Amino acid sequence: MTTTDDVTSPEGDHHEAPSGEASGPVPASSVKLPFGRNPRHFGIDPDSPWPDDVPMDQDDTHWRFEENPKGARRAELRIAACWTITLLASIAVCAVYVTGANNQLAGLCYGLAFGGLGVGMILWARDLLPGHEVTASRGHHEVSEESFRVAVAESFGRGTDAMARRPFVFKILAPAAGLLGLGTLFGPVASLGPRPHTDLYKTKWGRFTRAVDQDGNPIRPAELPVNGILTVFPEGHMDDALSPTLLINLGDADFHANPHRPGWNLQGPYGNVVAFSKICTHAACPASLYNVNTHQLICPCHQSTFDVLETCKPVFGPAPRSLAQLQLTTDRDGYIVSVSDYTRTGGGPVGPGFWNRG
Repeated sequence: MTTTDDVTSPEGDHHEAPSGEASGPVPASSVKLPFGRNPRHFGIDPDSPWPDDVPMDQDDTHWRFEENPKGARRAELRIAACWTITLLASIAVCAVYVTGANNQLAGLCYGLAFGGLGVGMILWARDLLPGHEVTASRGHHEVSEESFRVAVAESFGRGTDAMARRPFVFKILAPAAGLLGLGTLFGPVASLGPRPHTDLYKTKWGRFTRAVDQDGNPIRPAELPVNGILTVFPEGHMDDALSPTLLINLGDADFHANPHRPGWNLQGPYGNVVAFSKICTHAACPASLYNVNTHQLICPCHQSTFDVLETCKPVFGPAPRSLAQLQLTTDRDGYIVSVSDYTRTGGGPVGPGFWNRG
């Protein structure tokens, strides 16, 4: 008759050893896995014995309030409170930029928003996710087997599964993070000013807009002497940075008009009056130094030089293109007015060529 002796495993389980064999503790490497344990979490093939370098009493699914539902609910509420602060602070960021962008107040709102988001993440990781150390099998150092790769994927899955069990937390996180992202994008973008592809193409010159001097007085062609130059602005918009324009009376100089711009200048007994944007096409400096002997405009910043007789074509310096020309006419009172805004026919938009840069 065969008898058995009890043998204790590292987990305290009893295993029977056939009589006639040596009694004593069975090494972990010869013990099959306990029921319900997934060995892949510890880098062990399910068909392999439990290795000696992995403690058998580990539980890598345990989290802080696993056996305390009320504590888990309180943890959710603490996280929700933190992300509610993020939500409100994000709304405040948008409001600050809309109402005037006070830098100190915007910084305070950003601090509260990111602080609430960060503290909520820390509490979530501490209270609701598995967060303690476990020992996995070292295994061998060759190319990882399929079971190890599956174990890594399942390790990530355990984290996402735990998060998926907390829909309330996600309901708070989604609007909080969304509004924070919106505020973070909206603030800096709003600080950049007008959209380049709309406002930078336009000035305040329009149909029959009077040209006025720095004192707001309208100008008649005869009031500008031969070889005279005057900075003018669209009436009612003297503060517009894109609109300053140079009126130049060329007299009887040989002005080579662009064939696509017939009648754009004013001719009469007073001379030949032309109008060009004052904004240099290199770096937007005021190109206002006029050499009456050569009929050239010079930009004082980088010495870009424009030949006025050749419709302000650049002849020296870094400016890449001609100054934009404004079409002129006179109103019923004889004052100089624009026919329209600067157009592509006249070489516009004004200023540096931002629109054709890669």
